[in-house]
Amino acid sequence: MTTAEMIKELCEQMNISVSELARRIGQTPQNFNKKLKRETVTLDELKAIADVLDVKYEQAFILSDGNEIKISNE
Repeated sequence: MTTAEMIKELCEQMNISVSELARRIGQTPQNFNKKLKRETVTLDELKAIADVLDVKYEQAFILSDGNEIKISNE
């Protein structure tokens, strides 16, 4: 699943439009939709999405021994 697909699915489950999400993170819907199409959403934007929707966001490297190095937004 791409980042754009994940964001669209999150919007569906949170009952919010992608345009409304864009406004909540301080972007125009047009600009945010272009980022989704190009798959250029930044880590800071993903954290902002988690913050405004009050959800947890994690990004991690998982090593072969099971150890994780992760960025978490709780």
